[in-house]
Amino acid sequence: MKILLILVCYFFTSISFAQSKTYKDSIESYFKKYVKEHEVVTGKDKELMSFFPVNEKFRMTCRFERTLNSPWFRMESSGAIKKNYRVYGKIHFTINDTAVTLNIYQSQDLMGTQQYKDHLFIPFTDATSGEETYASGRYIDLDIKDIENDKFLIDFNKAYNPYCAYVSGKYNCPIPPVENRLMVAIRAGEKAFGKGH
Repeated sequence: MKILLILVCYFFTSISFAQSKTYKDSIESYFKKYVKEHEVVTGKDKELMSFFPVNEKFRMTCRFERTLNSPWFRMESSGAIKKNYRVYGKIHFTINDTAVTLNIYQSQDLMGTQQYKDHLFIPFTDATSGEETYASGRYIDLDIKDIENDKFLIDFNKAYNPYCAYVSGKYNCPIPPVENRLMVAIRAGEKAFGKGH
C-alpha cells in the first residue's frame, strides 16, 4: 500500500512538472518568435532585447467587470497624435498579497477594421518601470472573445514594450492612464531595452 501511495504521488508530481515545463517552453518559444519577427529592432540589436524568467504566477484568471456606456477620450501618447479610446472594462486580481484593478481599453480606430474589431489592450506601469522595465510602461494585448463567464486569463509573461522603447520621436505610443499605474512589481514579460536612444 505504501509503495502504491508513493507511485501515485510520483505520478502526479511528474504530471505537474511536465505541465509547468510545457508552459515555460511555450512562453520561451513565444519570446523567440517575438524577437525574430520584431519590426523595429533589427540585426544585432535583437540581442539587446531581454525578458524576465518565465513565472507562472503572473498568468492568472482575473475577474472581469464590463464598463457600460464608457465615454471616448483621447489617451495621452508619446507624440503629437492622440487617439480615441474608451474603458471597455476592468479586471480585478491579487498579486503579492495586493488587490489590483486595471482598466482594459478599446481603440475607436481599430474597431473600424475587420482584423482588430475585437482587439483590447492594457497599457500599464508598475514598480519596475524606469528601472528594470521601460519607464513609460508596457502593454498586453487581449481579445473580446477571451472573456468567458466574466473571467479573463491574463498572462503578464507576454507583456511587451511599445515601439517608443526602442526609437525616440518616431512613434505615437499610448501612455498608461493614471488608473493603470501600479504600485506592485510585475517582474514578468519584456525588460527595458539594452540600448539607449
